[in-house]
Amino acid sequence: MSQTGNPLKPNLVVPSTAAKDAARTIVLLGINHTTAPIEVRERLAVPAGGLAEATRTLLAQDGVREGLILSTCNRIELLTSQDSRESLPEAVNLSGFLERYFAVPAASLAPHVYEYREREAVRHLFRVASSLDSMVVGEPQILGQVKESYTIAREVGAVSTSLEGLLQRAFAVAKKVRTETEIGSSSVSIASVAVDLARKIFGSLTGKTVLVVGAGKMASLAARHLIQQGASNILVTNRTQSRAEALAAEFLGTSAATSVIHFDQIYDQADRADIVITSTGSAKKLFERSHGQQFLERRRHRPMFFIDIAVPRDVDPRMNEVEGCFVYDIDDLQQVAQSNLADRGREAEAAEAIVAQEVERYQRRLDSLDAVPAILALQQNAEAIREAELAKAVKRLGALTPDQQAAVDALTRSLTAKLLHPQLTALRRGTKDGD
Repeated sequence: MSQTGNPLKPNLVVPSTAAKDAARTIVLLGINHTTAPIEVRERLAVPAGGLAEATRTLLAQDGVREGLILSTCNRIELLTSQDSRESLPEAVNLSGFLERYFAVPAASLAPHVYEYREREAVRHLFRVASSLDSMVVGEPQILGQVKESYTIAREVGAVSTSLEGLLQRAFAVAKKVRTETEIGSSSVSIASVAVDLARKIFGSLTGKTVLVVGAGKMASLAARHLIQQGASNILVTNRTQSRAEALAAEFLGTSAATSVIHFDQIYDQADRADIVITSTGSAKKLFERSHGQQFLERRRHRPMFFIDIAVPRDVDPRMNEVEGCFVYDIDDLQQVAQSNLADRGREAEAAEAIVAQEVERYQRRLDSLDAVPAILALQQNAEAIREAELAKAVKRLGALTPDQQAAVDALTRSLTAKLLHPQLTALRRGTKDGD
């Protein structure tokens, strides 16, 4: 309808940016430890330092306007804001992105992939950030990993309006879960579960020598737990010597003797260790079956335990075939993790209730935003009519004093506000009711 047809029923011109945002949809696709074994997950791991490039490649996909990639030892997930299906010639194929980027056949991925949209995508993200979807429920590392992915996505320009608000809300929900429940009351992580396994295997870690391969956060956590459990010697090695030295320096003055070995001496020195915990980002196996045979001969067949918490794996699983070598990968830790989940069941229920409440609150906020363009357009059109009618009236009234002009202006503003109030109230109420 033309605005000149009836000045009381002007066209509501929705701003183009709001219209574009309304045409976007949130889609999350991924695989994790509950849907795929490590043999699949390790083929999709983003190497250290490669997250920015992978995120740029995701953002270059037709229809993807914003994107974030979360890659951990237990999952890879693509969180995207996409053009609506109605505005695209064909749907965005995020599974196809995984297939192409990692050169993995579609048939290998299809049974393991999950996809969530809109409300369910929001719920999944909130659960992941709150460590409710982790192998070890309540572990604190996942939130830091989500924040790291967010930081990198922002740096490459892959996060803006749609995902910015969603991710900030996810961080707030995770903080609320930590504050209002006891789900993270004890320090639990994949590293601590791995050390638990070592303690159960040996009965006691007192007097044991441990080789930590890798100097990242997971390796640091493992070393701390090992010292707490009585390990007397900690050997640290890493491809970057300075990082290994920095990690070893953190434990000077503790009850354990800590030393660094050069990475190129790893195969000459590894047999000194009773336990090898490895968590590197290597794309190739560091320890093959033949290495196990060599180590056991030099150890005079005393047993040697490998706890491989790396994805991709650092230790060839065939090393288990060597008598005296015992290899546990991250999926083997699942059984130990389940015992932790039983103890945290009640707190997990409380955390799930918080997530459900926050998803509902976030959805109501999104719904209310749907009315904002219409409210703004209604107010703008009403103000334009008010100003035009006021100008006509002032001409007829002649010269007015400043006080008179202010009084007339205030009167017209008050009348406009009162006339708009029922319409604005109805718009806001409609979004709360899901209309």
